[in-house]
Amino acid sequence: METNFNQPQRQSKIGVLVLFFDSLYKFGKAFLPIIFIFLIKADFSDKVLVFAGILGLIVLTAIVAYLKYLNFTFYIDEDNDEFIVNEGVINKTKTTIQLNKIQQVNIHQTLIHRIIGIYALNVDTAGSDKKEGNIKAISHSLALALKSKLLDNEVKREVNSEEHVLQTIENNTPTSFLKINLISLLKIGITSNYVKSIGLILTFFFTILENLRNIGREDVIDEDKIEKVINSYPVIYGTLVAILILFTVVFLLNIGRTLIKYFNYSIAKQKGSLLLSYGLINTESTILKPEKVQIVNISRNFFQRKLNVLEIKIKQAVSDEKKQSKSQIEIPGCNTAESDEILKLIFKELPQKGAMMQPNFRKLVFAIFLTIVLPLSGFFIFGNYINAEVFNYSHFALVYTIFLLVIHYFGFRNYRLYVNENHIIKQSGAWDIDNEIIEIGKIQALTTSQLFWHKNLNIGSLTMHTAGGNITFYLGKFDKIKEYVNLWLYEIETSDSNWM
Repeated sequence: METNFNQPQRQSKIGVLVLFFDSLYKFGKAFLPIIFIFLIKADFSDKVLVFAGILGLIVLTAIVAYLKYLNFTFYIDEDNDEFIVNEGVINKTKTTIQLNKIQQVNIHQTLIHRIIGIYALNVDTAGSDKKEGNIKAISHSLALALKSKLLDNEVKREVNSEEHVLQTIENNTPTSFLKINLISLLKIGITSNYVKSIGLILTFFFTILENLRNIGREDVIDEDKIEKVINSYPVIYGTLVAILILFTVVFLLNIGRTLIKYFNYSIAKQKGSLLLSYGLINTESTILKPEKVQIVNISRNFFQRKLNVLEIKIKQAVSDEKKQSKSQIEIPGCNTAESDEILKLIFKELPQKGAMMQPNFRKLVFAIFLTIVLPLSGFFIFGNYINAEVFNYSHFALVYTIFLLVIHYFGFRNYRLYVNENHIIKQSGAWDIDNEIIEIGKIQALTTSQLFWHKNLNIGSLTMHTAGGNITFYLGKFDKIKEYVNLWLYEIETSDSNWM
């Protein structure tokens, strides 16, 4: 079987099944709620028509999937150093990607891919907020060979055979560097993402409730019975039970999500880059080039410090700041020594915390005013002039005040900016302590700001713009900020760093 990437070629033939299920999922996502509601309220004859329509939809989906397969081709134009993807059924599109603009190539498997025995490959560049080249069905050997060509930014003028491709892969076999064990993943699962998990639980509950109301089945949840159960227990006891149940669900959800997403997480060295592979149901394989890294965030809370685990989040160049959280690479569960080795590979040295800059105490005062003074003022005004019954919940206001005071105090105490010869490290956070690291040579722009009433106080703010996002330090000594900015601007102008 020829694997000449210089000539247009199609995806694996069995990939038609993937295209079929993908199209069926999109159709189902769009029409399933309507069909579901109709089936509940329709009589027998109408249900027969609905099932006939569903059957017709499945046939149409199969035809569309086959046409997608026929019209999808990809190849490398070695004369112009471009990766070209042609696709479309009715509207034909041609996507052209410059090889030197390719930032990341990911190989992954969904459950359907695993069953069929094929892989998907996505090409990501910094100039787009989505994956520009998406090949949904390709063999593993060809995916690795294509990935290597795209990331090496070179096109060889030769026709490769399958044997030559496999030989090339063997000669470039990644060297194992780090493997995160199951115990480390469990530690991360039980010590992180509390807020995110609670948000998911509440979102799921209210979504189910809203959907039941939309189809006229809100009686499935008997609100009267729930209210009777709540009223039958003392407030404190009921609150403790609710908190216990919530945190039990959160722990289980965190552990399950962490193990499924990051199972068998391994990192290997390959041609000066890092090859990251992980996943239980959906497997991912990503190559990380150190020169493309913009921001590295080391995150750790109190429990994780005691258990000697931490999380690393790596940001590369993105075109849209809203996509940062989805495009960043996460390395969970490594210890301090392993984290230091990863940082050495990325930065060619271990970044150290240099000269420290701390914020003015007015940052703490302003945060307390916004989140405590103003809400409590509104609470007491509402109670005095509108409804005095809210004062029955004053104990919640007290807990709220104490909680936020503690959060703001530790957040202010941890808020620092460290500067050394080559790196800037911003430390922040009250519970999860984040250390965001950037290389001075990768800063694209610097912005300083100062409110007029801060001028006499000599305080102001600094924003460092990178291709992977912005880092802002608020209310530091403004003369020191300007001194650093002048120094960094000179270093940026004279730097030959390849950050793209």
